[in-house]
Formats: sequence, structure tokens, C-alpha cells
Amino acid sequence: MFKRALFVGRFQPFHYGHLHAVRTILEEAEELVIVVGSAQMSHEPDNPFTAGERIEMIQRALDAAGVDRRRYMLIPIPDAPAHRVWVSQVESQTPKFDIVYTNQPLTRRLLMEAGYEVRGIRLHKRGQYEATEIRRRILAGEDWRVLVPEEVYRFLKEIDGEGRIRDLAKTDTVNNRRR
Repeated sequence: MFKRALFVGRFQPFHYGHLHAVRTILEEAEELVIVVGSAQMSHEPDNPFTAGERIEMIQRALDAAGVDRRRYMLIPIPDAPAHRVWVSQVESQTPKFDIVYTNQPLTRRLLMEAGYEVRGIRLHKRGQYEATEIRRRILAGEDWRVLVPEEVYRFLKEIDGEGRIRDLAKTDTVNNRRR
């Protein structure tokens, strides 16, 4: 068993696939550092939620799932101006970690080059549990509630996450017409 693992994601929004990954990683590690990546990004079609909103939705979902708060921490980390600098940024803003879990090719490559053991995450119903699919369903007026923990659904309703995603899509469409 590893002492501490690192799991990086944007969580736009947090869904059942992410929850499955957290549970799986915690079977192999005592503690988990969950990095909320691209922390500076929000109010964009692919990044509609702020880092604070993402942290809150993750916290609520993990609390409801019975994940002990003493076993994980949530740390927002913005993108770096250069890819090679990003690993140093992660290292300086997180506690020491022994292993990294990611399926994202660039994240995998950067952390492997920095000397970390990197493992892929067993995907749970990929294609269904994807943030892109959730945002697509919201835009299409389709049911998306079944793809996220109930607490995430309630939180996004509280902050009018659906309205934000729709408004951002309109803004994106208008901006594309101007180009």
C-alpha cells in the first residue's frame, strides 16, 4: 500500500466516474491528494465552474459517499505558463506523494519524466461518465442527473450550473460568429 497518492482532474463537474476513481485509489493508498487542475479556469464552455465550486461539489459528494475526510485533501492548482514548470508547481503546492494516478497523456508524461510512478485509472463506464457528456446533456435538455452523485446535482441546481452552461454556450457561439 502506498502512503499518499496524487489524482489530478478538472472535475467540470465531478461525476460517478471520478467517485469510482477516488474509491479505487483509496484501496491502494492510505491518503489521496486530489488536485483540482486548471484552477484559474471558469465561466468557459469546457470549464464552467470555479475551483471553489469544484472543491465544494467534490467535498459534498465524498462526504455523502462516506469517504473519510482524513484520507484525502483537495488542492486547487492553476495551469503553469510552461508544461515543464507544472510539475514543480504541483510539488510545491502539495504534500509529498508516492504515486500518481491519471489517464491524461500529458500529465502522465510530465510526471513520469519527473521520476514518479504513474498508473492509469480503471475507467468506470467511460463514455457515460464523462464531464463532456454531462455538459452536452445539459445543453440538449437531456437527463444528466443519473451521471453525478445526488449532492453534485443539488449543488449545481443551487448555483444554477445548468443556466451557466447554457449561457456560456451562447457566448461561445456569438464569439465564434464574430471571428
